[in-house]
Amino acid sequence: MRFGAGIRSGLMLGGAILLATPGVAAGAGAAAADAPAAADDQAAGSDGALGEIIVTATKRETNLQQTPISISVVNAAAIEDRHIQSLYDMADGSVPSLRVATFEARQSALTIGIRGIVPLDANQPAREQGVGIYIDGVYLGRQHGLNAGLFDLERIEVLKGPQGTLFGRNTEGGALSIVSKAPTGEFGGRVTAGIGNLGAYNGDLHIDLPAFHDFALKVDAIKQYQGPVTKNPLAGQTGWGYYDRVGGRAAVRWKPAELDIIDDFSVDYAKDKNSPFYSQLLNYNPNGCVAGAQSAAAACYLPGTAYTTLTGTVRPTLPGVVVEGNKRMRTADIGVPQQPSVDKTHGFTNNLKWKAADWIELRSITAWRGVDVTQWDNSGGAHRPPVVNLTTSCTVASPCAFSRYSLASLHQDQFSQELQAVGSVGKFDYVAGLFYFNEHVTDDAATPNSNGVALVNGVAQYLILDSCRGSGGFGSQLGCRSIDRASAVNTKSYAAYGQVTYNATDQLHVTVGGRYTNDKKKGELLISRGTTYALNPTAAAAAGYKPLDESWNRFNPMATVAFDASDNIHLYAKYATGYRAGGASSRTINYQAFDPEDVKSYEIGAKTDFFDRKARLNIAAYIMDRKDSQVDISNIQFLGSSSFNNLVTINAPGKTKIRGVEVDLTVKPVTGLTLSAGYAYTYTKIPLVPITVTTGGATTVVNQQFYIVFTPRNAANGAIDYDLPIGGAGTKLRFHLDGNYAQATQAFDQFATKADASTIFNGRIALTDIAMGDGGQKLTVSLWARNLFDKDYVYRRDPSNSLPGAPTTSATTGSIGNVLGDYGNFNMPRTFGVEGTVTF
Repeated sequence: MRFGAGIRSGLMLGGAILLATPGVAAGAGAAAADAPAAADDQAAGSDGALGEIIVTATKRETNLQQTPISISVVNAAAIEDRHIQSLYDMADGSVPSLRVATFEARQSALTIGIRGIVPLDANQPAREQGVGIYIDGVYLGRQHGLNAGLFDLERIEVLKGPQGTLFGRNTEGGALSIVSKAPTGEFGGRVTAGIGNLGAYNGDLHIDLPAFHDFALKVDAIKQYQGPVTKNPLAGQTGWGYYDRVGGRAAVRWKPAELDIIDDFSVDYAKDKNSPFYSQLLNYNPNGCVAGAQSAAAACYLPGTAYTTLTGTVRPTLPGVVVEGNKRMRTADIGVPQQPSVDKTHGFTNNLKWKAADWIELRSITAWRGVDVTQWDNSGGAHRPPVVNLTTSCTVASPCAFSRYSLASLHQDQFSQELQAVGSVGKFDYVAGLFYFNEHVTDDAATPNSNGVALVNGVAQYLILDSCRGSGGFGSQLGCRSIDRASAVNTKSYAAYGQVTYNATDQLHVTVGGRYTNDKKKGELLISRGTTYALNPTAAAAAGYKPLDESWNRFNPMATVAFDASDNIHLYAKYATGYRAGGASSRTINYQAFDPEDVKSYEIGAKTDFFDRKARLNIAAYIMDRKDSQVDISNIQFLGSSSFNNLVTINAPGKTKIRGVEVDLTVKPVTGLTLSAGYAYTYTKIPLVPITVTTGGATTVVNQQFYIVFTPRNAANGAIDYDLPIGGAGTKLRFHLDGNYAQATQAFDQFATKADASTIFNGRIALTDIAMGDGGQKLTVSLWARNLFDKDYVYRRDPSNSLPGAPTTSATTGSIGNVLGDYGNFNMPRTFGVEGTVTF
């Protein structure tokens, strides 16, 4: 096996192809947890050693241990053992350097980061992700809809470090590749049904039909339901943390006998109804804010400002409001209107491979995809501003409004076409490709208040405002909303790339490559703060509004030197680059633009097997320098009784430093038992960012510290997998237990405040492959649990609710009239259930 041979073509397929290894497999910087399963004989040698993890591309096979890239593969068995139904189930740390979190409290969109490349808000149309998300080789332009139910997967691949050469833009931190199982052409399938706590139930059906005239068909269908984690006291309204997912996928493989062609066409559709996690009030005025000199309340300080005076009053919480920062609330203190958000995703993909000659394979990946999101987020109730001043002016006829109902919709369509040529000539292995991407996105948002409170004979009386005109003459119903903001963006991307590996000797392999990318982005802010700019050019000019019309060009090179020191020791050194496109923030009144950011990475790695291949130790260390880091300043701005989510994205000067080490160990001490452990250390440092504050014509520069969100300094995991054969018919008792730790980390760029550390355990016990009669059917029965010990932790903590408001009229005077306390979101509680699967 050659160290460098498999990476070029493997990545062109969207990542490595894992064969017959049923654990969490990892390349450099991540080890293979080769838990035995149905393919034991192929996964492990007859002596009980750890088996090879095979990657294949262009009709070549390469051991993943001999592939010079840091890659982890969560295969089908690991997905089953961890009861992973959606990508959010990977938020507990199944891959230590991979971080998954919701955007705000919402399940509708996921923030995904690798190695400290994590955007706070890629939720807006003109903003890009820092990690590329792919499904069957197709790039997904939006983070919306990523939490849909997963279909029948071969594996989930985590490619760590910049992938700018072969994957392109927006892959600074790496790429997450979801690979579906292809049709087999032989009749077979499986049916799964399960029930769990919180009223949960799930089912899936997967059927392969026999090949007919060179065509093979596979059909997948899924259903996943879970009741709310936090109940809503308001009758007839949805609770929080609920989901109801359904989806289907059909795939056709054409493999003509007379031609060396494989053509895969698939169509998929998924609908996900969900509600956000409950946003709890974690504390009350934790910074001791009082009116007067700001210096007298040193902790009551909004970063990036130069306040000298604080005005206003920190008002008490409304009657009945619960302050709880140690455990998740299972019933909300105040009932509010809450409808399910609805995400709809769909796609059409055609993947063609033609072996034109011994030295070349031609490929084409053509895809149309889209997502529609209707968001209903009323998770804060009286725990978020605007804070009510409960006085006699709050009457039944004119109640004081609260509970900001965040309503938004997004529509996205994308088309992509990729052409590839992959092959070998003599000692050279090569990849070349062309890529085209076209995306159109529109969105809008409204934030009416849904609840009111009145003081009647000295007693607070809660009311539900009219859903059409109860919030300043507007409401939450479609057709009754006052749209706060709306935007439209069109993005086009063109790229050409190539990569060549020179196999100088059987031990030494040198790879060089590069990618040229041209990105064009045009965007308009149609409405801001309720003003339609096209109808009111004076207001647009006064806001400093400028449409986005930008183009960026990049050349991203890479180089790798790989050396096979022995059959069991493989070393490499790699230089790689990547970039994330620029854009504009639709959450600002001027549609403030920001530039791209670029990253350079230097990495060394070692992959080793020892103790007669009964143990495996992989280590990777890297240095990444990021230029023009996109950082976010997020706050709520108040205009009367209305509030607006304001987010400004700027480019930090200087170089952001990201340094890391990844270590993974797998040991198979006896037949049937596999022990695995992983660790990721990630150091991040953004240089101080000068913020200019202008007061009465005079300017003051405030140096502000920013942070990289959802990136723990230390993260680790471990797993135990044990298979015990029962009888001689292939039945096994399978045991799985994994534990995952992450150190506390920030959840917002501009605040030093951290969320909580976490330690989560998951487990599963299964009796597998129980023979059912003479037809070859087999039954597997399992009992699973996630968050086995029911640990509570805050994964997202927002301190902006406990600090002075953002400047509106004065740069030296800060208002504390809307100070309440930190609010945040807790993780999922313990979930458990029983499942049965029949394979035929």
